[in-house]
Amino acid sequence: MKNNRDRIYRVTFLGFLVVIFISCHVISRLNIFSVEDDIRMGQEITNQILNNPDDYPVLDKNEYSEAYEHLYRIRDSILASGELQYADQFDWDVYIIDEDVLNAFSLPGGNTFYYTGLIEYLDDEASFAGVMAHEFAHSDLRHSTTRLTQIYGYQVILSMLMGEDPSLAAEIAADLALGLTTLAYSRGDEYEADEHAVKYIYSTSWDSRGIARFFEKMELEDGEDWMVYFSTHPHPNDRIDRIYEHWENLGGEKGNNYKDRYQAFKESLP
Repeated sequence: MKNNRDRIYRVTFLGFLVVIFISCHVISRLNIFSVEDDIRMGQEITNQILNNPDDYPVLDKNEYSEAYEHLYRIRDSILASGELQYADQFDWDVYIIDEDVLNAFSLPGGNTFYYTGLIEYLDDEASFAGVMAHEFAHSDLRHSTTRLTQIYGYQVILSMLMGEDPSLAAEIAADLALGLTTLAYSRGDEYEADEHAVKYIYSTSWDSRGIARFFEKMELEDGEDWMVYFSTHPHPNDRIDRIYEHWENLGGEKGNNYKDRYQAFKESLP
């Protein structure tokens, strides 16, 4: 009788642990905002960035039209892959910040920002397309909204969307631009964004392993400049291996790197 009772207690306790684990996982992935809220939230933060040129020297799209044409071409090819859930709903505006910083970041609703330091650092277009696809994945999978909700809370984010706390958009913009670790994505989010980046690129003419080569180049670098990127994009050691595995699972077809075309992109920058 005692053995049966002990067995019941153990089973009940294990069941309780499973429920706790599942509940914590669900809460960590909880997103109570609508897709329309994502778009509004992203636009609020975008406006803060564009309205503060001293802090965020975004390149003018008319003055640097050639650079943006390269950016638009890459963006449109990724969106045309048919793999993004919100390709036709999100804004997907792209911007270049003219600072020697090795970073890029995405916002809820699809808007993304790329520093000239990152563009200059990369060697070919496939690598940059991989980075862009990775940032797109964070927005399309709604990692950005989920992360912001976890940090600031539902009521605080809601107050920003209702215009009651305009300073929050400025705070989020600054945190993203500075690469603060508080806004770092989870390791699970990074794995998921890497996997989807390979999927987004695989149907294009680019080599879908481009983002892996970006990480490989970083691993060989000395100094701390490149750590800015990994302050908001954690760098577990097995990410590169996983990217190659995703590529192989899709068929392992090699694509193009387009070094000459990417060099023309670099030369169109200030």
